[in-house]
Amino acid sequence: MVDVQNEKDSRGIKIQRTGVTRVHLPFLILSGGKVQQVLATIRFTVSLSEKIRGTHMSRLMEILTDWSAVPLAIPDVEKILSDAIEKLGTDFAAIQLAFKYFVSRKAPVTGRAALLDIDCEFAGELSRGGRMNFALGLAVPFTSLCPCSKEISDYGAHNQRSVCRVRINFSDTENCSLEKIVALIEAQGSSRIYPILKREDEKFVTESAYENPKFVEDILRDVVLAIRGLENVAGFEVECENFESIHNHNAFASHVE
Repeated sequence: MVDVQNEKDSRGIKIQRTGVTRVHLPFLILSGGKVQQVLATIRFTVSLSEKIRGTHMSRLMEILTDWSAVPLAIPDVEKILSDAIEKLGTDFAAIQLAFKYFVSRKAPVTGRAALLDIDCEFAGELSRGGRMNFALGLAVPFTSLCPCSKEISDYGAHNQRSVCRVRINFSDTENCSLEKIVALIEAQGSSRIYPILKREDEKFVTESAYENPKFVEDILRDVVLAIRGLENVAGFEVECENFESIHNHNAFASHVE
């Protein structure tokens, strides 16, 4: 049959990224020695020579389908990109794989275990003959308690749910642990968030947050220091947002390095 995509193109325009987006597939994520099945939303692209009319998008779907059947650790993202470069005869490939990842959290007093959902993204880029540029994206929730409110009030202080969104570029992904990084980030808030709290647990987290008040700026700076302590970090972006309980707006802070 005629290969229309492989026809010659005379317009002289190289396309940096072409491929498939909003692909939904189950994937097996391997982290911390455990495998977890997730539903991933994927964007998978390659570059296209100025001489060729179109890429073979079905080959991208074939690669994703094959990889969805085996446990995927972060270093394996480079293998997916290498497959795309070789099978589509291109010099560049990129992937964004977003999913909900679940970490186990035990209530602080009763020890009741439950699963906390974390928004996660693997983002990789690879040029032929080069090394993968990889970024890990996470959105980690926790509680923040206002230091000013505590200081000026005769009793009590207002608190709120908060989220820290990070995007960390790693020069080496071999020992990158999702659980470790999530725990590191959530520890920078006034208190962790737990899916299940009995009365004695709720008392504990309420009092713990009260003893650990932090502005959004405090949390941001502590997260920055924590990420700086990780190995093989080539750069990162952090933003923290407090969903205010006494305002109809949120508090926000960000940092890039």
